[in-house]
Amino acid sequence: MPEDSATKPHRKYEALIASAQQLKRVAMAVAHPCDAVSLESAVEAARLGLIQPILVGPPARIRAAAESAKLDIGALEIVASEHSHESAAKAVLQVRSGRAEALMKGSLHTDELMAAVVARDTGIRTARRISHCFIMDVPGHDSALIITDAAVNIAPDLEAKVDIVQNAIDLAHAMGAAEVRVAILSAMETVNPKVPSTLEAAALCKMADRGQITGALLDGPLALDNAISLDAAKIKNIVSPVAGRANVLVVPDLEAGNMLAKSLSFLAAADAAGIVLGARVPIVLTSRADSLLTRLASCAVAVQVAAARRASANAAIA
Repeated sequence: MPEDSATKPHRKYEALIASAQQLKRVAMAVAHPCDAVSLESAVEAARLGLIQPILVGPPARIRAAAESAKLDIGALEIVASEHSHESAAKAVLQVRSGRAEALMKGSLHTDELMAAVVARDTGIRTARRISHCFIMDVPGHDSALIITDAAVNIAPDLEAKVDIVQNAIDLAHAMGAAEVRVAILSAMETVNPKVPSTLEAAALCKMADRGQITGALLDGPLALDNAISLDAAKIKNIVSPVAGRANVLVVPDLEAGNMLAKSLSFLAAADAAGIVLGARVPIVLTSRADSLLTRLASCAVAVQVAAARRASANAAIA
């Protein structure tokens, strides 16, 4: 495993990568990998057998970045483009043409890549709302925590939250969760008409009861403490299969999710792998601030999602 896992061990991510290595290697279009970080992510994920990268960008800049970082990309395919906007469009085209089962953001702005993803005539949108999930490896917590949505949907309404929740449930199943337990978070665990997030939480839970959301146990509203701590749930006398045992946390809005994820990262030494769902393929959004292990974990999640979608498509055909 990469060296940074030795100095800051995160066994959950290592297990995640090991599990993904047992699956079929995924062709992944890497949009504009013109810096060391994005190239390193692609090269190392390829070395570990997770992905087959298709590097989309200006060939001279890609090769210069590889030479500067001492990375061997001689065996990797390069699809030429002139600039970052064209890189995003051509990376998405690799998906539309069936050549790639996943996307990875390189050294371009997230908005550039997502604009190509959601383009009306040339993008890869589906009927499902696009949303982001953090897969948090929190030291001392027994399992990975999925947090959604802390990066894409700013203030989602109830209709959007149905898709956000379903995307997260599908992700948890793709990652091999035996039981998906979703906590709809708010500042309290009782329904209060003056707090809209509690009303939406109650509605989402009833929608799950009626089969409008499937594949998981839902409960909410729940405050963060009684969502992840059995002791806190017992003190509040909350009897629920989710309370104290949640493995998916659905936040009220992007601000709450962003603060939650960053609090775990900076105060609890957690790592935050991330993936965008709801498009035709999983999308890896790498960050220069992420450790190599975190970036590889994001790739591993994309491999698992792609494998789950492939299995679902095969089952539908059969």
